Amino acid sequence: MNTLRQFRLELARLLQNHLTWLAILVTALSPVAGLTVYRPLYSSSDSGYVTTMQGMYLANPALAGGILGAVVFAILTVWSMDRLRRDGMETLTHAVVSPTTAALTRLGALLCISVMAQAITTLAWLPYAIMKLGAVFDLKSYLLIYLIFMYGAIPLAILFASAAYQFTRRADLSLVLFAAFAALSLTVWKEKWQLCWLNPCVWAVSDDFSNYRIFRSVAYVRLTWLLAMAGLWVLSYLCVRRYGKGPLGSFAHNSRRFYRPVLAAALVACSSLLYMGQPFLDHSSPDMDYDFVFASEHMEAVTCSGCYADVRPDPKTGSVYGKAQFQLQNTSGQEQNVRFLINPGYKISSIQANGADVPFTLEDRQEINEKAFVVVIPAAPEIELTMEYGGFPQEWNIVSAEQGSLEISDAYMSLENDVLSPSPYNVRYQGDHLPNVTDITLPGHMTPILFGLGSTELLRENSDSTKTWRMERDSYRMIIYAGDYIREEIPVESAGITVNFYYSRKHQPVMEAMNAAESIRQTIEYCTEHIGPLSFYGDGTFDLIERRSDGGGYAGDGASIADELDYTAENLSNGAKGGSSAQVTIHEIVHQWWGLGNMFDPMDESGIWSAEGLTCYTTYRIVKALYGEREAQASFVDTWQEAVDDYYKDFYVRHPEYLSALPEQYQADIANNLRGMRQYNEMPLKILKAEQLVGGEEAMDEILKGLFGRELNPEYPYLTYQEFLDACHLTEEDLNLE
Repeated sequence: MNTLRQFRLELARLLQNHLTWLAILVTALSPVAGLTVYRPLYSSSDSGYVTTMQGMYLANPALAGGILGAVVFAILTVWSMDRLRRDGMETLTHAVVSPTTAALTRLGALLCISVMAQAITTLAWLPYAIMKLGAVFDLKSYLLIYLIFMYGAIPLAILFASAAYQFTRRADLSLVLFAAFAALSLTVWKEKWQLCWLNPCVWAVSDDFSNYRIFRSVAYVRLTWLLAMAGLWVLSYLCVRRYGKGPLGSFAHNSRRFYRPVLAAALVACSSLLYMGQPFLDHSSPDMDYDFVFASEHMEAVTCSGCYADVRPDPKTGSVYGKAQFQLQNTSGQEQNVRFLINPGYKISSIQANGADVPFTLEDRQEINEKAFVVVIPAAPEIELTMEYGGFPQEWNIVSAEQGSLEISDAYMSLENDVLSPSPYNVRYQGDHLPNVTDITLPGHMTPILFGLGSTELLRENSDSTKTWRMERDSYRMIIYAGDYIREEIPVESAGITVNFYYSRKHQPVMEAMNAAESIRQTIEYCTEHIGPLSFYGDGTFDLIERRSDGGGYAGDGASIADELDYTAENLSNGAKGGSSAQVTIHEIVHQWWGLGNMFDPMDESGIWSAEGLTCYTTYRIVKALYGEREAQASFVDTWQEAVDDYYKDFYVRHPEYLSALPEQYQADIANNLRGMRQYNEMPLKILKAEQLVGGEEAMDEILKGLFGRELNPEYPYLTYQEFLDACHLTEEDLNLE
């Protein structure tokens, strides 16, 4: 009986079995778990689960579906492999069909069934995704998420379960081995991005921009494991019992066709090479030597009077290529070794000084997502140093489980500092300023944004539908974001600035419907008057930039970053931050004062003092000033009081001894939820009580102004609860809620 005919018969047999269709049905329903009980993506709020729309309704269901689908197909595989032995038909069947042929065709049939199950699942969930995602739905992202995040785990489960059975010839032991292998991925390996074969490390996915880097990363891990599991399966295939022999005798017999063990070795070797040669993360030392990146002393004889870079990102591959030029002055009269820093993923192809090649050395050491190279510059007094570089940028290895920030695609680009171009390590400016000019070529539909002070102009439109933009800034380093942005100018007369609000075109209907520009204007006016101006206002302008979800924002030099998670539909409907999308927008803008303008210790998880308390209180005050006391009372104070009352009625609050009896993960989840509730509800009530005790709103405004404008301790720049209490001349007991 030939192999193809045997494959068709095996596939037909599986399709006629009720258990196969049950497996397909369970697989198709498995994404439901991602909407309810298994939500691995990061939440931007402690008061409720808030992530992007694609994260909520695509990534979480797909990841949950991958885990459950893998378990279902592992069981189906073992059941199918054990059928002949279970029915007592093994000897008779193997007299007609070679055991090795049967193993091969059975594997092929199971993989075909898994493809069918995945296709049904993907089609079945498509209408739901379209309905839930609305304007941010993207068919390509939908297909990639279900293919890579979900289906990527199922063939691995089939290969492992099949290999386990071919090694052991026992169904029970095979299932135990699979359970142990899956448990490793879900527990011990869950933070090790290359080892978690079942539950890939996906921290966040974007609605407004793109996700190709995280797609590449997860696909790379899936491919690495696929080669490893294929090699394991071929090795187990050599152990398929023949002629009454045991595993070793069968191995010796089946290995007589030499290409079989060679194939197994080649597959395992390729998997190992992929594992060791991964291109996504650097190899920075865990010690974080900041002296490696920030020079404490500068060269005496070498200065720089200007720099230029011609940068050409490749949106198809996610790589960056460029040429950098530095105008150096060497007053020593002899050769000098000048050290530069660059992203660890880049290679230096050539370096020339005044048109002649000069030697350079790449250092092996990497620190804080930087690698260094040393260039020997000649003794000439004026030197034009030109270097060509490029490659696939690598992220810092401490964020291995939170990848995706260095996105470079035709929808979005994040080019920060040495990802954009190399920079000197310890070379001073020749004068007080350093002119830095960067020309960057982008797809024609993309708008570049220079973070901070500087200028941007369109230099030319190219024949290949790209555009070249010129950025100028007074610094070695630049940060550039690019995407399909809309820029909305918002004049804030009382603050003396114009806010340039950049947000994704996909979000335009949402922003216009809730009149986000007016909410931003009113919030900045109020906070500037009642709390104080932000220290990072620019020269008459302030850029507020939405970027791809990256877990927070930062500010400086006339610009501030707002994470796209701030503007998702889930976040805008988060009742803990306000009763409407406009109020939630106010809440997020207030974080420019409490969270960025004044920082709070992120490592302090013991209490409920955080940026959220003052932010919620300030949002309440703004809503009260804009919409009246009744609206503010209903949207905030009543909501806070109800949540606090519920907190003190909570079973685990009243009986903490039962909480301590739960598994650690459940304890952590419950404690985090309760702490988040207190940060968003109890603390603002305490601050409101403090307002009443200090003499009213005007008195509290003066206190907050003083705290906001206080002189910071550079060693511990965080605003503490004790500082707040001291400024109010109160104690913790004074703010206890009755």
